[in-house]
Amino acid sequence: MVFVPVTINNHKAGRDYYILETIEAGIALKGTEVKSLRAARASIDDAFARIEKGEVWLYNCHIQHYEQGNRWNVDPLRPRRLLLHKKEIIRLASRTQAKGMALIPLKIYFPKRYAKVLLAVARGKTQVDKRETIKRKTHEREIRRALADRMKHRRT
Repeated sequence: MVFVPVTINNHKAGRDYYILETIEAGIALKGTEVKSLRAARASIDDAFARIEKGEVWLYNCHIQHYEQGNRWNVDPLRPRRLLLHKKEIIRLASRTQAKGMALIPLKIYFPKRYAKVLLAVARGKTQVDKRETIKRKTHEREIRRALADRMKHRRT
């Protein structure tokens, strides 16, 4: 059996936010949720984290029901606790106090045995910023394409 690393990415994060800082956190899951994550049957595009009573909680993380899980399946959108040290939670709380700051999950992955979440302290982009990002990416893509064509013609 070949082991394939599973990564669930947040596709909206780079487009909608400026990523200022990242931190790795564990995630408290129930039995069948782990199997669904290993099968890459989850979405974190609309997810966010919030600090409540000294704990960090992940909201809107959709982990689908495990097909063979029957009665052991849990609510796909239930809040999940993130596992961080107290000092890390205090530091994140101080960073997110400013207006426009948020805790956004960038990806869920299995580095070894346990599921981890890469959390980002991020500031939301305005509509103008999003347009500029799209223009910049389009321009970079065109440059790469032109260079690739130039190299291709040079070989022939």
